[in-house]
Amino acid sequence: MFDILMYLFENYVHSEVELMVDEDELTKELTRAGFHQSEILKALNWLERLAALQESESPYLAASNKHSFRIYTAEEMDKLDVECRGFLFFLEQINVLSFETREMVIDRVMELEESALVLEDLKWVILMVLFNAPGNESAYAQMEDLIFEQPDGRLHS
Repeated sequence: MFDILMYLFENYVHSEVELMVDEDELTKELTRAGFHQSEILKALNWLERLAALQESESPYLAASNKHSFRIYTAEEMDKLDVECRGFLFFLEQINVLSFETREMVIDRVMELEESALVLEDLKWVILMVLFNAPGNESAYAQMEDLIFEQPDGRLHS
């Protein structure tokens, strides 16, 4: 499923071509690209749920404020190792992620089938969330700069 998300992101994010809205045509394109039907449906559902996060008031955000801190559940710690959690904290400190977008990232990570996420994959999830969250254009650009303009490929030490 993650490979399909990456395929869509890489092929449509910087493209002048709009992401096809017709699910049947998109499914056919992804099938021609070699992806399995069941994985395509999971990826499209993941994207639909990402879009739904923009439209709804999330109950876990209601009590948050700028002085709160995040405590991870055991399941979240299993999926996001200490390097990933540290990176999320780093992005909050430099104002790339707000507590809302951080929670959106964690929500989307938890829906991925991978048992544990590596930092490189987390970076792509963050880009997908920021790209799809209105009003986060500068955070998206800053995240792109962090990823693509580091001479040794490391975001921070």
